[in-house]
Amino acid sequence: MNQRNGVSVELTNLTRVYGTMKALDGMTLHMEPGEMVALLGPSGCGKTTALRILAGLDEPTSGSVSVDGQDLTQVPANKRDMGMVFQAYSLFPHLTVRDNVAFGLKLRGVDTAARRARADDMLDLVGLAVHADKFAHQLSGGQQQRVALARALAIEPSVLLLDEPLSALDAKVRVQLRDEIRRVQTEVGTTTLFVTHDQEEALAVADRVGVMSQGKLEQLASPEVLYAEPATPFVAEFVGLNNRVPTTVNDGVAMVFGVPLAALPGSNAQGVAMVRPETVQVIADSAGAARIASVAFLGPISRVHVTQPDGSIVIAQLASSLARQFRAGDAVRLGVDSAPVLVV
Repeated sequence: MNQRNGVSVELTNLTRVYGTMKALDGMTLHMEPGEMVALLGPSGCGKTTALRILAGLDEPTSGSVSVDGQDLTQVPANKRDMGMVFQAYSLFPHLTVRDNVAFGLKLRGVDTAARRARADDMLDLVGLAVHADKFAHQLSGGQQQRVALARALAIEPSVLLLDEPLSALDAKVRVQLRDEIRRVQTEVGTTTLFVTHDQEEALAVADRVGVMSQGKLEQLASPEVLYAEPATPFVAEFVGLNNRVPTTVNDGVAMVFGVPLAALPGSNAQGVAMVRPETVQVIADSAGAARIASVAFLGPISRVHVTQPDGSIVIAQLASSLARQFRAGDAVRLGVDSAPVLVV
């Protein structure tokens, strides 16, 4: 990762209380220089409050904020050297795209030639150089959000803050811009906090993902670890689809579909194993006690719904080339890959 502009960020034991509601409840987060961290969680979990406190737009009830080793807890927002991109593009309608991008530089007293050169560099970075002389209303939503990103980066902020920047866009544009944000962030090397409620978005762009619930950071890990080794039942439920398969744990081993699986730390001795659909194996077997309920074709993958003898449904996610052999009513048996599971 390119870290030439990166700074470390420390949120330490942050609480934020609004009346009787605790929006943040002792949240601590360390971000490495140049790292992109995504805060993921449902509405009201505290992720935007944490971002606003880092930006200086809100004050913590207790706790501290430091950037590059400097305590910023009492420093006003306009002195914090941060770039922000919100859900609403917030472009100035009377300014051209170039002048929108250069606006922060103008406020900082940068001369006209240098402003123009920097704005053009940033527009080039986000692929909008040919639109420099247009106005915001002449651009699509995705293009306007790229302008907002260019404007945030033009001032060379120490930290970039992205608050649900893609949620107003349609699905295809969202994916394109998500990948573009990651490319730009990696190229520039700015330490970045990305807030989203969309798990696919968080897993796709971030170096690490923090899952939040009720003002607390439940788990902070790489996307791969977060998905494969959820630390709490909330993380297991919130990230990805799960089958809930009854099991007991003996000596750290849970039996699932007759297969011994390692139980993750934090597992209960008895309960349900959280089994990802893509780890479930469906095996054609005329003597099998399970039956295919339905097959949903989703392009390269298919979801296969299987009815077990007790009437419960298990969902398997298979390559469509494998799933096409199954029809509703077929007798099958289930297996599972040897991935560890959380028992809750």
